[in-house]
Amino acid sequence: MTDKTKQPFDQTFLDDIKERLIEEKARLEKELHTFTKKNPNIKDGSDFDATFPNYGDEEDDSVHEVADYSVNKTLEITLEKQLRDVNKALERLDEGTYGICKYTNKPIDKKRLLARPTSSSSIEAKKLLTNEA
Repeated sequence: MTDKTKQPFDQTFLDDIKERLIEEKARLEKELHTFTKKNPNIKDGSDFDATFPNYGDEEDDSVHEVADYSVNKTLEITLEKQLRDVNKALERLDEGTYGICKYTNKPIDKKRLLARPTSSSSIEAKKLLTNEA
């Protein structure tokens, strides 16, 4: 079992990952701000609320408003989840536990982290959890 306090990756790799995560966080927040507002009741700023569009008072306008709101709400939920994953990965970087599988305590393959920097589990652990062979 690997000690979670020992970082298995060099600082250059970690710096590159951190830069990618910070860029992704900015992109997600920018996209969320185009159709949502931050929920003032959540102090960490991680919760957003889709704004309900106002196209007018005609019946067709109302139909379009509801349809667009439904699409935006679904997108909001997806982007919030991605933002939470990015924030958790940044926390793991700060704690020195980035790249350690949360299930096996072994290093996650570098290729997996490059492909999906928010990964918190190894491919092997993920396959085992989802019953894939």
